[in-house]
Amino acid sequence: MSTDATLRLDPRHIASSEKLELLLPECSRGIGSVITSAESRELIEGVRIRPLSLWADDRGYFLEIQRVGLGLAEGFPPQTTQMSAALNYPGAVKAFHYHLHQNDCWTPVAGMLQVALVDLRAGSLTYGARNTMYLGTLRPWQILIPPGVAHGYKVIGTAPALLVYVTDRFYNPEDEGRIPYNDPHLAYDWELQHK
Repeated sequence: MSTDATLRLDPRHIASSEKLELLLPECSRGIGSVITSAESRELIEGVRIRPLSLWADDRGYFLEIQRVGLGLAEGFPPQTTQMSAALNYPGAVKAFHYHLHQNDCWTPVAGMLQVALVDLRAGSLTYGARNTMYLGTLRPWQILIPPGVAHGYKVIGTAPALLVYVTDRFYNPEDEGRIPYNDPHLAYDWELQHK
């Protein structure tokens, strides 16, 4: 029996493509590695971070999100790139989903998000790793999320949060899979972390 066939018999198998095999890892309860630097050694393989500059004055602030052909989304094809935005209210949790083909480039532009990532890619050097990042107005970072990395977020604080995201493909429901935010395999702890 081939390796691919063996993986598909695994009860943790959730999806596959010609390039990826996604398996639910068995994680202990927690939030994984908290990423506080774009150069963190704990970052999931293929995830990239770009801190952004915010220009503030007495009228508000300016934040450049993306230039076509440059930055983290530089390889996104113009003919299929889609830009979207999601506004969410305090306490809302949107998690988890993943893609087999699509790359996401997220930029939280208002409010604050607790971003959670989980590597589902069988064979990845970081398979099963979880990353947590606190992003938004107080930390204007852009994050590139490759296919096979489950992602989600919780709005933290008292203000709504606005997430602007760029994808390298038009939305296709066939390419998106979902895992409940409270899946016991991922065991992600969405509760307030009392440190």
